[in-house]
Order: sequence, then C-alpha cells, then structure tokens
Amino acid sequence: MTIIKVPEKHFPKAEIGRRAMGLGIDFLVTWLISSVFGSGEYGVQFLQIFVFILVWLILRVILPYNNKGQSLGRWAVDLKVLDLPELEFGRGRIPSLLSLAKREAIIGLCLLLVSIAIANIMRNPTAILLVIPLVIDCGAAFSDTQARLALHDRFAGTMIVSSRRGYSLDLKIKRLVETMRQNMRR
Repeated sequence: MTIIKVPEKHFPKAEIGRRAMGLGIDFLVTWLISSVFGSGEYGVQFLQIFVFILVWLILRVILPYNNKGQSLGRWAVDLKVLDLPELEFGRGRIPSLLSLAKREAIIGLCLLLVSIAIANIMRNPTAILLVIPLVIDCGAAFSDTQARLALHDRFAGTMIVSSRRGYSLDLKIKRLVETMRQNMRR
C-alpha cells in the first residue's frame, strides 16, 4: 500500500484595499436604502436603524450563505468569506449561518454607529467618535500581517479570501484610471 500525498488547496488572502471596497459597497447600499426611511431630522431614527439592520442581515448574512460566501460588495471585488477551521484542512467551506450572523452583527453594529455619525456630524461634531469601534475592529487586520484577520473574523472563525467568481470592479477601476493617465500624458 502506498501513501499518496494529496495537495492542499490554496486560498489566497484578500488585500485590505479590496476588503475595504467590498465592505464600502455593502455599507453604501445598506445606508442608501435605510436613509430613505429617515425623517430628515437630527438624532436617532428608530425606523431607519431597524431598516439598516434588516437590510444588513439580508445583504451580508442570507445572501452570502446562499451565494457561495459572496455579498454584493464581495462579488463586485472578487472576494468571498470562508470558514477558518475548514481552511486549515484545505477545504473552502462557507461558514454556518450562526457564524455569519455573529460576524456581521459585530461589523454591522460598528457601521450602524458610523451611519449615525454621518447623519449627526453637522449638528454635533463629536459624533465622529462613533467611528472608533470600526477603527478598532478593522485595525486588527492591519496589525495581523500574516492572516489579515479583523476582530469580527477572529470572533466568528471566518476569513476573507480572493475568488475567481465576481465582477472584478477593482480591476476595472484600475484599468480605467490607467487609461485616463495615459490619455492625459498625450
């Protein structure tokens, strides 16, 4: 009997910039939808917060669970979320619904505070302090040079990796910028 070594699959880690673009797209879509339900007054709008949470859970938990780990923003920049313990065994599995919910509850709360800060920054400049939880959460990915895991990734046991399936928005923007630079040099 011979032992055959099975090669492990390699899942390339996602760059911080692409992760930020994917998160930004999802936040922008969620924020725009929830802002329709605001009354236009300063302060906390409970209906707007409820709609933000609902859209965030649909966009970042239900959609990735049913779409191979990709939300709208992750699909746009060719990323997907995978289960970290499964990656250690060379298998790329989508996290469970509970893991996705834990992960997105943390980052969703941070972004909800950012949306409240955006809505109230003109009347109360100290609202900018509501951005601090997001900086702390995502700042952990900058300090972790090896795995690039943010705090919400560590808590839920997930990891963002590059994918071959998507729209490649980041690459299309890079090509457009490069074309514009070349045209301006002429």
